[in-house]
Amino acid sequence: MAIVENQDLRAYCEDVAKKAKAASAQLAVVTGKQKNDWLRKSAAVLREQTETILAANAKDVAAAPGFGLTDAQTDRLRLDADRIDAIASGMEEVAMLADPIGEVIESNIRPNGLRVSRVRVPLGVVFFIYESRPNVTADAAAICVKSGNAVILRGGKEAAHSSAAIVDLIREVAVQFGLPADAVQLVGTLDREAVGHFLKMSEYIDLAIPRGGEGLIRRVAAEATMPVIKHFHGNCHVYIDGDTDIPMALDIAVNSKCQRMGVCNAAESILIHQEMAAKVLPELAARLAEFDVEIRGDKATQGHVSTAKPVTEEDYATEFLGPVVSIRVVDSLQQAIDHINQYGSGHTDAIVTRELANANQFTSQVDSAAVMVNASTRFNDGAEFGLGAEIGISTDRFHARGPCGLRELTSYKFIAEGQGQIK
Repeated sequence: MAIVENQDLRAYCEDVAKKAKAASAQLAVVTGKQKNDWLRKSAAVLREQTETILAANAKDVAAAPGFGLTDAQTDRLRLDADRIDAIASGMEEVAMLADPIGEVIESNIRPNGLRVSRVRVPLGVVFFIYESRPNVTADAAAICVKSGNAVILRGGKEAAHSSAAIVDLIREVAVQFGLPADAVQLVGTLDREAVGHFLKMSEYIDLAIPRGGEGLIRRVAAEATMPVIKHFHGNCHVYIDGDTDIPMALDIAVNSKCQRMGVCNAAESILIHQEMAAKVLPELAARLAEFDVEIRGDKATQGHVSTAKPVTEEDYATEFLGPVVSIRVVDSLQQAIDHINQYGSGHTDAIVTRELANANQFTSQVDSAAVMVNASTRFNDGAEFGLGAEIGISTDRFHARGPCGLRELTSYKFIAEGQGQIK
């Protein structure tokens, strides 16, 4: 798939969207076996064509400094044989998942003999806008097509050549197994205005999924004329309750914050019951210091941690995505819950406690997509939750919430079967 610039950008985008819509209709009659065969063969071809993909990736890596990528961002962009093998393994893992399409969610027979079933069906066409990592290209294609959806991929310019090489290969394989090639399309222009055109095409596109910075996500949410699966940011919390196992609480708090800081399910704030402050804070500060984490705390926290800087209201609401954490000592479980619901982003929040009643109150009152009890926030992930794979995490309440896997890219229809009943 060549990377091109188009004079008539809207016409180009409409052509892509129309092809995706036609492909989605063809996917409706593709069997689960065909989709799985495509996934497995695509994985094999990606491995076979490692050198082709690496040559394309080398162009992206060479251009990275011009795009202002940091060393860490360039490393995430760079592919090698092992990373390509991991991409292929990801497609094989999706092939092993149960096909959601055609699943009978519920069925009943009415008094007049009419059988009414609710059956899972694809959403149709997904427009996926995402960051520069080329592995996401294959992941998104696999998840969308396995769930019966055509996908329009708008990847970052930083990985344009790598993504194009991957998409070219898996499109060729699709035709071999009776899938429409246009079930997977990579937008062939780097013009940012293309995104705006696609977001206006609700007659062809059924769902938009932005995955990247908050600015991109807010733009998509504001401009989209179709539903959007999204989360703006992940301001996640760990609350250490008044009756808790201290070593476990420390392990969970440190893992939630430090295991990987630049991700949406990393903890950004730690709340500690006042009864535990003196017992927990000194050791917690020492363990966070091992990761060079700066503590911004309230006065109670500063009383136990001499290196803590004064916290602000803005800090409580901030997703740091790095070595900074806000800490507050609270008077009660309810104050912790109120704090989370006020400052949190509805993404992932955890309680560490021995008290079942407190855990139940926390899970009932904390309004987040995922609420963890005695476990790290880092477990809010499609694979960790048993979905096998995910295309993103949603903090919305309608249709999909939390990690979005195959089933979250489906809807349902009612099928009524009779023997001549009339009303």
